[in-house]
Amino acid sequence: MAWRSALAILAVLALASLDVVLAQGEPIPVGLSAPLTGFAAPDGLSVRQAVELGVKHINTAGGVLGRQIRLTVYDDQAAPPQGVAVAQRLIERDKVVAAVGGSYSGATRGAAPIFQQNRVPFVVAYAVHPDITKAGPYVFRVGFLGPVEGAGAAEVARIYFNAQRVAMMTMDNDFGRALAQGFRERAAKIALNVVGEVIYPLGEKDMAPYVTRVRAMTPDLIFASGYFNEAALITRTIRQLGVRAQILGEEGFDSPKYLELAGAAAEGVVIVTNLNRDDPRAVVQTFLKDYRAAYKMEADMVGASAYDALRIIVDGVRRAGTTEAAKLRDAIAATRNFNGVTGVLSFTPQRETIKPIQVQVVKGGQFRYFGVITDPEIVTPP
Repeated sequence: MAWRSALAILAVLALASLDVVLAQGEPIPVGLSAPLTGFAAPDGLSVRQAVELGVKHINTAGGVLGRQIRLTVYDDQAAPPQGVAVAQRLIERDKVVAAVGGSYSGATRGAAPIFQQNRVPFVVAYAVHPDITKAGPYVFRVGFLGPVEGAGAAEVARIYFNAQRVAMMTMDNDFGRALAQGFRERAAKIALNVVGEVIYPLGEKDMAPYVTRVRAMTPDLIFASGYFNEAALITRTIRQLGVRAQILGEEGFDSPKYLELAGAAAEGVVIVTNLNRDDPRAVVQTFLKDYRAAYKMEADMVGASAYDALRIIVDGVRRAGTTEAAKLRDAIAATRNFNGVTGVLSFTPQRETIKPIQVQVVKGGQFRYFGVITDPEIVTPP
């Protein structure tokens, strides 16, 4: 009888061990919102592909805490109502422990309060509006605040081009206004001469009237804000109307779609952005190489930022030793000198990013290194 008792004990222990293994091995649910349809779909594709690549990298390396990452992706169409709906679905139906915000400012501003109210960490990849992180302590930003990036652009105009007459072309939405605010404030501080500004609507199909007004200002540099469609149209129109001023753009230009749509007119355009393709660090070059191999296209700023956002969540899980919300939030908030594709970054107490602003130039139809802004006065968010 003793042997039967021993077998029964062993069976109970085996079942208990199996329960522990299964519990440890349950996938960690992480959400992603991105604009997969509509005007921003090319950026949404970049985000989705980059985050899926990140999940593959993490899971192939063994996951985190012995568990794999399970990614759930929804389309928010870059629209605030959809941003809210996606956030609610990820929290209520999919029970995510954290989410990557891979969309534009409008949708992200809608989603951020939902994640905050439910105490689910939300790491925003690249949306620039200042109000996003003001939703509360569960919301973080990997990219730059719009005013920080705008200030960086003004500094580029001064130190790299010694611009004497600067004109601004500003897209009339959250994105464009936030960038313009930072540019104007920094320009005033460094006595950069801004001779005028034209404002155009999102989705504008004819830039000739706006560029004609800019041409009359006789600028030697034009700071333009816009997403890839608007940016490409601005670039082509400036060249077609014979304006010889240097074009200075921002992260909205940072897309393979911009290079495709602008064509030869993009040559020599300089932008401020998150991603330096010529950064020799292994994390950057591995990401670029693997992205190119997986998707047969070049990576861009939005994808790299979303890839970093995912990795910051996973790094937080590893350091917290748990997916429990408050502990995970605290671990993410404690992120310092994180070796990201978009730079070595840390979070401020307001959960904003401190990292260098990259300056890229279109050369031979590709974005290449042009410079970098590291001045703490500029790159440190207010």
